[in-house]
Amino acid sequence: MKATGTAFSKPDRDFRIFYLFMTLVVAAVYVSSLMTEPGLREPWRLAVFTMLIIIHIVLHWFLEKIAIRGWTLAYVLLQGALVLVIVQFANTIQMLFGLYMPLMGEAAGLLGLNRKTILAVAYYLVLSIVNLLNVTGVGGVGWWALAIIPGAFFTILYTTMYTRQAQAREKAQELLKELEAANRQLSEYATRVEDLTIASERQRMARELHDTLSQGLAGLILQLEAVDAHLQGNRSERAHIIVRETMERARGTLADARRAIDDLRRTDLSSLREAIRQESEKFSIATGIPCETNIACPDPLPKPIKEAAIRVVTEGLTNIARHARAKKATLRVAASEGMKELVIEIADDGAGFNPDLVEAGHYGLLGMRERIRLAGGTLEIRSKAGSGTQLVIRFPLSGEKKDG
Repeated sequence: MKATGTAFSKPDRDFRIFYLFMTLVVAAVYVSSLMTEPGLREPWRLAVFTMLIIIHIVLHWFLEKIAIRGWTLAYVLLQGALVLVIVQFANTIQMLFGLYMPLMGEAAGLLGLNRKTILAVAYYLVLSIVNLLNVTGVGGVGWWALAIIPGAFFTILYTTMYTRQAQAREKAQELLKELEAANRQLSEYATRVEDLTIASERQRMARELHDTLSQGLAGLILQLEAVDAHLQGNRSERAHIIVRETMERARGTLADARRAIDDLRRTDLSSLREAIRQESEKFSIATGIPCETNIACPDPLPKPIKEAAIRVVTEGLTNIARHARAKKATLRVAASEGMKELVIEIADDGAGFNPDLVEAGHYGLLGMRERIRLAGGTLEIRSKAGSGTQLVIRFPLSGEKKDG
């Protein structure tokens, strides 16, 4: 009989009150027995009787440690044998009630309502009958049964209810601690998510502004250095030409920066078709490069994919305007067969390049790859020098992300 998981398996001050109550009961029947049995007051009998009572009480108070060590069976057997000797020694009815009834209730609290408790209670009942035969003889068995059975039933019932209430209170305290720990974890997670969101937004803004401000300003610096060199060589006419070109480039850089800021502020993503059509028209108006546009994408789309698609189209057309030296561009947006993917194709007939030899520090394609990856899509680049470039972007519409 091991008390694992019972109410007595952990110290609780409520059970110390229970032990105190049992101690008072035993003390009361001890005093009552001494008053009704003068022979118990003889010095040697008093010493033995008192020692047995003290051992019985001490075992009660050490029940928690005994249960934790798994010595429950030994405890039940030892207490039963000890009470048998005490009652036999005292030879009083009050000892029968005062010692066996608490043991039965204690067994219910220690073991719960199960077969082990029934066996323990039966063990105590048999011992009590043995004591009863010695105290009153056979004639007292009948009224003893009428008294002990209801008394044992209500004692066990009360102890079981008390134990379950204590267990429920202990469980509620444990759940409260777990809830507080979970709340602390949620607070920590919320802080981490906020930090990651801020970092992600900074990276997105860096990608948006890099090719407009960094590259534009780098070009202006190179042109101004050229102007300075021509002025030092007294080539003022050539310097004036470069200054005019620089002014035009500065205006273009300013326009690109404003466009990038407008894109960052964009919140209306209600129609992907209309947003992509506007990007295509702005591209053709700004560059003079005709863009054949074919849009057959489904609506509505998840907001992350919709936003990523617009940004990718904008970056792709911007790269054509800056690097391709193209005469014509094409833009196609459509869903694949079965509506499993959104496919975007951006192509030009320009100079082309080797995708494996992209210069380090060129953040246009890097930013595009990162944006596509974050949306769960893939990017395929088909290009070679002198043969134009084709970008094929695929976003999953089935909810499954892909590595790209």
